[in-house]
Amino acid sequence: MRNWFQKQWQTITPWHILLMPLSWLFGAIVYIRRTLYQIGLLKSIHLNVPVIVVGNISVGGTGKTPMVIWLANTLQQQGYRPGIVSRGYGGSAKQATEVFAHSNPLQVGDEPVLITKRTACPMFVAADRVLAGRALLAAHPDCNVIISDDGLQHYRLARDMEIALINSKDGFGNHLLLPAGPLREKVARLQAVDAIVDSANQPNLDLATKLPPQFNLQLQGDKFLPVTGEADGQPAQIFKHKKLVAIAGIGNPSRFFNQLSSMGLQFESISFADHHLYAAEDLLKFADKTLVMTEKDAVKCSELGLNEAWFLPVTANVTNLDGVSLIALLQEKLGI
Repeated sequence: MRNWFQKQWQTITPWHILLMPLSWLFGAIVYIRRTLYQIGLLKSIHLNVPVIVVGNISVGGTGKTPMVIWLANTLQQQGYRPGIVSRGYGGSAKQATEVFAHSNPLQVGDEPVLITKRTACPMFVAADRVLAGRALLAAHPDCNVIISDDGLQHYRLARDMEIALINSKDGFGNHLLLPAGPLREKVARLQAVDAIVDSANQPNLDLATKLPPQFNLQLQGDKFLPVTGEADGQPAQIFKHKKLVAIAGIGNPSRFFNQLSSMGLQFESISFADHHLYAAEDLLKFADKTLVMTEKDAVKCSELGLNEAWFLPVTANVTNLDGVSLIALLQEKLGI
């Protein structure tokens, strides 16, 4: 079903006769809800530390998780003590729940476990990010800045800075709102954020309108680690003469597959839905082959008893496109 919608989102098809009324309804709800927050009939709640929201306006992988990891690690390098809140998509937790490196992704979500492993920052998940933020600050009162993962449309949590992730190579499809298109909010929403981070290899965002400062995010990684445990990283060359299957259950699987191809690897590619909860049965048919996957997938596959499975950890590198440092912009906006 997801693949079917993604095809519809690239153009206008006869199916849009049915989808457009739903899109108009969705757009009306989004507009009314945001307006109610803007005029104060719905209250945005302020935490007692600055809040940075990282999100996007479209469905699909734009690099939010690597961006959150980069932001948290960079703030720590600058001497700050960040905490992170998230919805915990895909997890079963009903209350504000703290995330640890060993947490069960079925309870708290795959991305929060990955973020915690890569940052060692305190992190809480809850559908209500305000509750998550309050729980985090109660448990970790030394935290002096909060990063909200995928919270651009969660207006209940007041924010001091908004960072929107896009991928200008993939664009915005047919520029329609859900479910007729891939957009959560109209493209014009980008004019209101404080920074845009483009994860395209050759960023090219031209909307013929004034936009906030823009930055580019690139993912770097060239060593593979075993899914089942810690070991030294291994180069891509170890897979050159193996029957290789690449799996990806992320928002933009082609990004991962293209990265593997750029490393000179030949493989069979298998895409799963974003946040797919892997079971042993999903991978049984590849028992005689070598599996490679993303780190997000590895979080959920580490307990499946896979004998020949590897993941590629990646690190974000954020550079400026407008002559300003993102950290300098953060310090200016937040006064931190």
